Amino acid sequence: MNPVMQWLRRQHKSLVGPAREVPEALWQANLRQYPFLQALTLQEQAVLRHLSTHFLSEKEFHGASGQEVTDAAALAVATQATLPLVHWSMAAKAPARPQALDWYDDFVGIVLYPGPVRARRQQRDAAGLVHEYSETIAGEAMLQGPIVLSWPHVQDAGMAAESGQNLVIHEFVHKLDMCDGQADGVPPLPKGFMGTRGPRGARKVWLTHLQAAFDRFREQATMAERFGGPPTWLNTYGAQSLTEFFAVACEAYFVNRDRFSEDFGDLVLLFDAFFKCRTALTT
Repeated sequence: MNPVMQWLRRQHKSLVGPAREVPEALWQANLRQYPFLQALTLQEQAVLRHLSTHFLSEKEFHGASGQEVTDAAALAVATQATLPLVHWSMAAKAPARPQALDWYDDFVGIVLYPGPVRARRQQRDAAGLVHEYSETIAGEAMLQGPIVLSWPHVQDAGMAAESGQNLVIHEFVHKLDMCDGQADGVPPLPKGFMGTRGPRGARKVWLTHLQAAFDRFREQATMAERFGGPPTWLNTYGAQSLTEFFAVACEAYFVNRDRFSEDFGDLVLLFDAFFKCRTALTT
């Protein structure tokens, strides 16, 4: 059997000692698959590889509905999931575990499906009655629970980057957002964020920028849908709520920064202040 395909199994069997480094052949194949990873500097790629190595040693992958989890599939998820953590981990030295992985400490399981999933939902109306329904989803991040991903969406992330879309980043940004106990579009912000004093000031600055961009985007999406206006480049799923807008915007920021900056230059500055501050979790 191909030794590369056995690497992840050996990784989890190693109960003591440092995490096993991602094999070179597997690593290079992953970079070729996803051009937005190839575009990283050599230093950023080295940090991403270090992050991915530890991420894979800590998480458990499960295939559902017949989906096989290969080393390549697991690494594809790991590299995209830890991409937002790269600049927080620049100071981490191998083989030490990067502190930035603490952002993902509330879960272990990652479930891959061979396609979109039918998820059951419940909604309570104004009269207090609970209504059950189902919807088709490509992925989901659960508070203090696993992450569900459609493998075809993960696999096609290289092509999807042209339109600023990335399922893995979307769901893992929700995990970042949930680190303060709720997904509301405002993740825990570092001390002194953008020159602010205290958490309230940081939150106010964050919301001022993000809410303004969201309101502008939602109006554009509405004009396109209802009145034949020009279509938005950013995925209109982000118009649902501030929480979804944050995740959708982060997708584009990480996989197609140049195009994203054309429409959301203000958010590039905001996200740079957050994701490039080289500060790990502070709450």
